[in-house]
Amino acid sequence: MLRIPLFSGLLLMLFSASVYSQSGKIVIAHRGASGYLPEHTLEAKAMAYAMGAHYIEQDLVMTRDGSLIVLHDITLDRTTDVADKFPGRARADGRFYAIDFDLGEIRQLQATGGFRLVDGEPQAGFPNRFPLGKSEFGVSTFEEEIELVQGLNHSTGRDVGIYPEIKQPEFHRSEGRDISSAVVEVLKRYGYTEKFSKVFLQTFSYPELEIISSEIMPAAGIDIRLIQLLRDRDAYPWMFDDEGMRILAEHADGIGPAHPLIIDPESAAGDLRISALVERAHAAGLDVHPYTFRADPGQLPAYAENFDDLLEQHFFTAGVDGLFTDFPDLAVQFLQAR
Repeated sequence: MLRIPLFSGLLLMLFSASVYSQSGKIVIAHRGASGYLPEHTLEAKAMAYAMGAHYIEQDLVMTRDGSLIVLHDITLDRTTDVADKFPGRARADGRFYAIDFDLGEIRQLQATGGFRLVDGEPQAGFPNRFPLGKSEFGVSTFEEEIELVQGLNHSTGRDVGIYPEIKQPEFHRSEGRDISSAVVEVLKRYGYTEKFSKVFLQTFSYPELEIISSEIMPAAGIDIRLIQLLRDRDAYPWMFDDEGMRILAEHADGIGPAHPLIIDPESAAGDLRISALVERAHAAGLDVHPYTFRADPGQLPAYAENFDDLLEQHFFTAGVDGLFTDFPDLAVQFLQAR
């Protein structure tokens, strides 16, 4: 259940937001409407839905008792008060790992926006966003998020999708957990079973993507769309040429690159250095959904005049099919106006 009431005026946006843009481009709410509310809280997901996002992202990690929770990090200390609630439960590296806690303990935590400690005091990663420690938010399970989105789809008549990410599958396997099979089982239980289902399943791990495509999904009897995330060229340099994209397309349906892989950050206004990544991906039949587009002060690349300019350059000049943003309202409004 949601822990704070949603504003009726915000929910009225549901009836003016298009499920799809006329251009066919999609807006993916990165950790929800995380530019406005603490990331990955149910409240941030409801706000993203109300703002007209076409897909809403869920980062997934496992607890000690095998529950899937929605959390960007495999550790809890960047976005919760775990250090206050459970002092002494950190590992030798000083971090508090979600997999060392059961769901009942996770339920006791207060969630907040991302922060780091500076001289012992929490400092927000984005100072202009929702203040740290205000109101009351919690960590949700994957099932709760799916039921929120599906429930809103039922009550509004829209068809918003989900976009889960399997976080650090190799870490989970080292801890004796097959997180990918658990995720696929939940997706199947909630009806996400075919290519046309409103879901993209993403991971940074190509070996895990192969396992999901070749073993886990066939065993479960489902066939959903898979996305290979790309942080830089170092992890899988072979993917960036034509043959690499063709090989990748044997398992994936799209790529999710960091946006500097598409437009060189050293580009200048009026002189964009656009890579061949989108062209090569499209030639292999892959969608392209770059991340992460932020409107916060200091987050705009020098080559973009404003946030709309940044969206124009990626959606239409570079030709991406969708993008991840912390500000889904701005991207939806851009597409509607465009």
